[in-house]
Amino acid sequence: MRSGRRLGRRFGWLWGAYGTSALGTWLAFGAFPLIAIQVLEAGPAEVAALFSMGAAVGAAVAVPLGPWVEFRRKRTVLIAMDLVRCAALLTIPAAFALGVLSFLQLLLVSVVVAAADITFRAASGACLKNLLAAEDLLVAHARFESTAWTTTIIGPPLGGAAIGLLGPFATVVADAVSYLLSALGIRAMGGHEPRPDPRRATRTPAGDLLDGWRYILADPTLRPLFFNTVLFNGLVMAVQPLLAVLMLDRLGFTPWQYGLAFALPSIGGLIGSRLARPLVHRFGEHRILVTAGALRAIWPVGLAYLGPGPGGLLLVVGVELGLILCCGVFNPVSATWRLERTANDRVARTLSAWAVTTKASTAVLTAAWGVLGSLLGPRTAIGLAGLLLLTTPLLLPRRAAARRDEAEPEPETGRIHPWRRRFKRR
Repeated sequence: MRSGRRLGRRFGWLWGAYGTSALGTWLAFGAFPLIAIQVLEAGPAEVAALFSMGAAVGAAVAVPLGPWVEFRRKRTVLIAMDLVRCAALLTIPAAFALGVLSFLQLLLVSVVVAAADITFRAASGACLKNLLAAEDLLVAHARFESTAWTTTIIGPPLGGAAIGLLGPFATVVADAVSYLLSALGIRAMGGHEPRPDPRRATRTPAGDLLDGWRYILADPTLRPLFFNTVLFNGLVMAVQPLLAVLMLDRLGFTPWQYGLAFALPSIGGLIGSRLARPLVHRFGEHRILVTAGALRAIWPVGLAYLGPGPGGLLLVVGVELGLILCCGVFNPVSATWRLERTANDRVARTLSAWAVTTKASTAVLTAAWGVLGSLLGPRTAIGLAGLLLLTTPLLLPRRAAARRDEAEPEPETGRIHPWRRRFKRR
């Protein structure tokens, strides 16, 4: 297989749009808490609420949007969500200029952006599956993963410099402009996208709001991957605030050392995303999914042994490098596995349910680990999360299964296979 596989002009526009918005997001990394603390004089509890409540409420708002996306043209949805995020973010510098900015507005904007982000991801997955052949999905996801880690490496330092020179509102504007450019890129994709059946769009039953979860839980290969992803992501993110307290407060690391400890290991994600495709080609998709998924779980427990000084800094860099390298391999393989095993007419609902659950569970676990950190101390709470992460490989799919595309009936036979009969509308 050639490493430089061409996926076409339309994918190029979609990829470019993703990279532009991802860079804008990382440029504005930390802008919201800085605005809350420096401009609105918010306390720790309010800043924590900005993260957890924004993600949780945004996930709840996104629940009914899953079936709505399923019956709309996906490019139209992608453009709309980009424009919604752009408009929502621009209200923040506008309100500040008018002297009416409030913490409530920051919270509402974070909710809108979180809901639009979930909806965008669901529509983009469906768009990607319709745009590319099945054998090209892993190539596409590896490129997205590589782009994500590249913007993670360069975005925060550039954003930090911009905040130092121009203030946090400048990076919020840059983030908003990135969504506008993303919308223009998706618009430039061109091509014809058939409109879903309008009769289904106007008669979506209330039960379809839960159809994404039912579909995941009924599938023997999607279900374990779903629980693995939700638990792993939630626990990894839950310890980040505690790690910040431990490093910046208890152990005396400086902000630049803290930033370096997490920016430098992102190179591992770039390397891992480049390795994913050749590894799958050599060893098979299921074997790499299980191996990378298991290896990524062994690293975080090492953070419980974090100490002061250069040794402690090297420990964080080493742990994060190993974790991110394994995630860089696992993430594109996992995303491809998920798309291959989801029927075309349920992609948006399934991805919406997946993203909603992941965001909501991350918010809940972050709040729970905040309480544990207060009761047991940050180091003990970090170690407990690491021990629980060691159990997550047990939730990985134990066997490979046929792709949905392979399981669909031949057009001339008209036979309905069991997996389609199970989910056929009554």
